[in-house]
Parts: sequence; structure tokens; C-alpha cells
Amino acid sequence: MYTQFTESVIEIIKNIPPGKVQTYGGISKLAGHPNGARQVVRTLSTLSEKHNLPWHRVINSKGELPVLNSEMFLEQKMLLEKEKIKVSSEGKVDLKKYLWDGN
Repeated sequence: MYTQFTESVIEIIKNIPPGKVQTYGGISKLAGHPNGARQVVRTLSTLSEKHNLPWHRVINSKGELPVLNSEMFLEQKMLLEKEKIKVSSEGKVDLKKYLWDGN
């Protein structure tokens, strides 16, 4: 039904543990396509609800929440903070502390 890459992305996102984050680029590398970050974005935007993906644990490579709109920003920030992830008021997460390595 999906490409192997998309299936890998879905599994990787499902496995990001509470209290950790991963980047779009990191997910694409873990899925075997280091230049597939945009496809990870598309997968998240179209399949998060269907597959109950923890979309809030995926951020950009600068450690920032991808601000789509203020409502989504606040929801993502709240969900991460519920998992004890510190998010600055500007939406920045310390990748050294919270980045999941895929294991």
C-alpha cells in the first residue's frame, strides 16, 4: 500500500519514546534515505491521524517546533511538556538532551 520508505517512516515515528524527539532529517536517515526529510513531512501531515503517530515528537533540525500556526504550536509544546520535555517560549528543544537515537 505504501512505499517501503513510507512504511519505515511510520514505524520509526511510532517508536519515538515519550520524553524524546527526533528530527525530520533524522527520521529520513533512519529510514535509509538521508535526503528524504520532505517526504517525512508529507507522511506526518497525511498519515498521522490514520496511524495514530506521535507527531508532536518530530521537530526540525534546529531543535525548533515547526510553527504551522499558533494553535498547533501551542498543542505541540503542551504535548511535549507533558512528557517532561523542556520547550523554550520560542519553541526550542535541547537536542543534546532529548534527541532519540533510534535505539
